[in-house]
Amino acid sequence: MNRRLVSTILPVALLLAGSVTAHAAECLPTARQAWIRLPPSPAMPMMAGFLRIDNACAKAVEVTGADSLAFAEVSLHESRQVDGVNKMRELETLPVAAGKSVEFKPGGLHLMLYKPYAPVKEGDKPVITLKLKDGRSLPVTFEVRKAAP
Repeated sequence: MNRRLVSTILPVALLLAGSVTAHAAECLPTARQAWIRLPPSPAMPMMAGFLRIDNACAKAVEVTGADSLAFAEVSLHESRQVDGVNKMRELETLPVAAGKSVEFKPGGLHLMLYKPYAPVKEGDKPVITLKLKDGRSLPVTFEVRKAAP
């Protein structure tokens, strides 16, 4: 009886362990140089966040959004010059190719951070979690600064 139980449970346990190990070994992009520009007035309900996402993985990833306990809403945006006019649009997804990087910087890609739950001051380090299309997430610690690093 014990042999039958072991022969039934052991393959299932090994399959589950292999699945967990494979998922844990999956490559995850990294983020660095993450900062939030301090708004000119503490009363401003929005600000912008910038960072660099490095995807050293063998597969492309897609960022599909972000959230934070520090802000009521976080969204991906891109600014572009069109016919001499700076236009901003929200992005639903942001692909990051395998072996490539994407840089969020003033005048280009950025995170729009709406309605901070508490006053934001220089030196604060809120966490913003990037959501990936495959269901994984990437928590990133940002530093609030007056100007670009």
